[in-house]
Amino acid sequence: MVDVIPAPATPRIPVHGHDELRASSLYFPVRRIYCVGRNFADHAREMGATVPTGKADRGQPVFFLKPADALVLDGRVPYPPGTGELHHEVELVVALGTDAPPGMLAPDAAGSLVYGYGLGLDLTRRDLQAAAKAKGLPWDTGKSFDFSAPVGPLVPAAEIGALAGRTIALAVNGETRQRGSLDDLIWTVPEILHELSKLYALRAGDLVFMGTPAGVGPLQAGDSYEATLDGLPALAGRILPPATG
Repeated sequence: MVDVIPAPATPRIPVHGHDELRASSLYFPVRRIYCVGRNFADHAREMGATVPTGKADRGQPVFFLKPADALVLDGRVPYPPGTGELHHEVELVVALGTDAPPGMLAPDAAGSLVYGYGLGLDLTRRDLQAAAKAKGLPWDTGKSFDFSAPVGPLVPAAEIGALAGRTIALAVNGETRQRGSLDDLIWTVPEILHELSKLYALRAGDLVFMGTPAGVGPLQAGDSYEATLDGLPALAGRILPPATG
């Protein structure tokens, strides 16, 4: 078998926390990126969406995808073309280390799929997203573009423990823009994996961006950012001038 073009490299996220790292580096190869929309009530509210008052009226979670090659591993993001409104959305990232069994995954079995956790940014071309939403069109161009998914190192789930009560935050140029508790997720990690399994065959190597708290806002070339979540390595980077050539 001979490829007619060079095979693209598989994105690989560094793993922190393992004792084995003392001897060698470990990496997590990425297959697919799922994202959850409007999974914090305060963010849903700021985006003009109806906010559920309890589990009974949550409806269905909103999903979209980003290509694996949208990952940014060094924090450096060229300002994207076609937009004047690049927005930040800080998110918990869930990495799956085991294939889901065929069929619908029970929520109480979902935890067994999780390899580890990290921090990510769901970068958004907000003007393109808003224009598409206004016309009732898909908003892929607002979400699924080059360099739209900065992600930090992963830490194995066994070394993190329970996520309850942890705070996720994002600072831009040293000023806090977003801050929220993971307790405020509308859909928890097991519930999201359960819902995704109704639509997709979940596999080892998949990432799930879990949604963002309120405070999303613009980024400009030259801005620096730092995302934090209790118990995880920070994700820091900078927005670069638009790529040329």
